[in-house]
Amino acid sequence: MEDEKHPDVTPANATGDSDDSSLQDGIKAIEAISQAWTRTALVVAYFSILLMAFVTSLEGQVINSLLVFVTSSFQNHSMVSTINVVQGVINAVVKPPMAKIADVFGRTEAFCVSIALYTLGYIVMASSQGVSNYAAAQIFYSAGSTGLMILQQVFIADTTDLSWRALMSTLPDLPFLVTTWIGSIIGGGIMKSSGSWRWAYGMWAIILPVAFLPLLFSLVMNTRRAKQLGIAPERKTLQGSVPQILVNLWRDLDMGGIILLSASFALILIPCTIAATLPGGWQNREVIAMITIGAILLVIYPCWEMSTRFGKKYGVKGTLAKVLEYTAPYPLTPLHLLKSRTFAAGCILITFYFIAFYLSVFPYFYSYLMVVRNLDMQSATYITQIFSFSSTVSSIIISIIIKLTKRYKWFVVIGASLYTLGLGLMMKYRTETSSLSAIIGCQVLIGFGGGMLNVPTQLGVQASAGHQNVAAATAMFLTVISIGSAIGSAISGAVWGKGIPAKLTEYLPEASKVNATAIYGDITVALSYEVGTPERIAISRSYQETMTTLLTIAVCMCAPILLCSIFMTDYKLDEMEQGVKGLVIGGEIGEDGKKKDVKKGNPYNPVSWFKRS
Repeated sequence: MEDEKHPDVTPANATGDSDDSSLQDGIKAIEAISQAWTRTALVVAYFSILLMAFVTSLEGQVINSLLVFVTSSFQNHSMVSTINVVQGVINAVVKPPMAKIADVFGRTEAFCVSIALYTLGYIVMASSQGVSNYAAAQIFYSAGSTGLMILQQVFIADTTDLSWRALMSTLPDLPFLVTTWIGSIIGGGIMKSSGSWRWAYGMWAIILPVAFLPLLFSLVMNTRRAKQLGIAPERKTLQGSVPQILVNLWRDLDMGGIILLSASFALILIPCTIAATLPGGWQNREVIAMITIGAILLVIYPCWEMSTRFGKKYGVKGTLAKVLEYTAPYPLTPLHLLKSRTFAAGCILITFYFIAFYLSVFPYFYSYLMVVRNLDMQSATYITQIFSFSSTVSSIIISIIIKLTKRYKWFVVIGASLYTLGLGLMMKYRTETSSLSAIIGCQVLIGFGGGMLNVPTQLGVQASAGHQNVAAATAMFLTVISIGSAIGSAISGAVWGKGIPAKLTEYLPEASKVNATAIYGDITVALSYEVGTPERIAISRSYQETMTTLLTIAVCMCAPILLCSIFMTDYKLDEMEQGVKGLVIGGEIGEDGKKKDVKKGNPYNPVSWFKRS
């Protein structure tokens, strides 16, 4: 593979991705903007990125602390896992299309679409009258929040060189240092003051659009500046007659690939979490049919993505050649990236990382703490958020070290080892008699290991892509995160959905067995039994044993993480093609993708700060 033979050269160097003729309009537009940045514009843009990150981080902490009560208010606490899977499926299928929208139409347009979907999602959630409406609203919310997340990372990749990228990519994570500790307080305060969770959802439909306005203003003004300088690209996708525009959209967005990928993920992942609740379980005909069709579509997907390239390579003639010319000339998944050892290893690693995460730290660890450890809502939330806090601190520290050393690989290896060790210790201390400080220590260790491998792995994946594919590579990396999350949620939901009812039926006193369904479906019913009563002992035992099963599976998922971390290439970041052009954080990038000599006072070197007026 290419990164084995030339460890400091990206695949893009060999494939000619730096050729402007191969760039789509949105990429050309951000390159033009990067050459037109002013001091004020770039400061305002990053201020807005940080502000939106704070809003979404706080929103996540508030909502997570209330989710079990929302679903319990609909008498369906067990739907927590299903909602997480719905989110995971939408998250998985939205990222590549959103990256495509950003590449074809521009970063500004993609940001606007994401903000609109996010706002609509929260409006629908705040007004939902049942769990089905609430779950349906997750489609809009997940699409918007996921789009916003990837676009923030793409924007940072557009405006930084590789040596600064790891540090700057932690910017959206910085708010976790604060919001981790105040989210549950705000959520609890809203519940107490209003008696309802609805305002805790509805207020974000107002706050986030306001936080987005500075970035929107900065992008719009610098687009105008680029046009005045004569460097803005001509937008071709929406030119011509209506039929021609439709053909352009099909070709440039790879609509066929989007449909195949979205359908395959939905048909495979959703049945995985609801199978246990359906008559016949995994033997249910609908479940088997959906998974089978999804698997077939997933096999067809790469064939579709290779179709245009296949036609050109083998000289297909006639009508078929014309058809293949418009199938996937701009594939959703750049297939040459899959030949990169670093790209493949990074994507596999992060997939199993999040499978393990959703089997351990989230979503049922919170319920375990409240039922087995008898912690109140605020204390349980604090413990579950230790991971976010410690991983954020860890990622910042490691990113600074990466900036100084220009290396990333061995931080991934060490992080994978610490993550595995933390999960192993978490399994050891899962009993109700173990020290609470030991559980807290496990969360710190897991979080520190996660922070050490997450950001550097993303950096390695981005380093393996050229400028044409940096958004696609970022999207694919974040997509497999969602796939891992969905798979982890599906497994945890299946284990929890099968384990808890069976164990409650086995352990509850005879007189209380009739309440097993109510106890399983509503956490407030489980908490209503006093500690020390036969019912509460049976409930705690059921939760504890099921949690042990989840943690055992999570530890097994760490083996591929350790293996893939070793297979990633140890790039020398300052000697590679940077994947951007123009003036960015860290220096000026030439047309060849290489950094120019950084002179004292360079306006885009954060060491000397901004000088351009």
